[in-house]
Amino acid sequence: MHPLADLDTDIASFVAPAKRATLADGRRGFSGVIVDVQASDADGGLPAAELERRLLEMGFVEGARVAILHEGFIGRDPICVRLDDMRVALRRRDARSVLVRPDVAR
Repeated sequence: MHPLADLDTDIASFVAPAKRATLADGRRGFSGVIVDVQASDADGGLPAAELERRLLEMGFVEGARVAILHEGFIGRDPICVRLDDMRVALRRRDARSVLVRPDVAR
């Protein structure tokens, strides 16, 4: 019998979790894949449910590829992102609701 056979180990504990960030954390040139949309009422904008609905309707869905193309001059706001095959302007406070997995540098 293998000496480690009796250990109760989970293979997931050995795999490093993929880094996740919000789209608002990215700078010009950032690219990644959308993991989730999770809005909160804390930012003082739209109610969370309404913001999530709008983002989903625009195409910010799990698995969509996204890249930051441009940033505004004042406070880097708003941002212009390529979302699959279209371009969308988005406020950074709304972009905080979009969780992304950055592309791995090649």
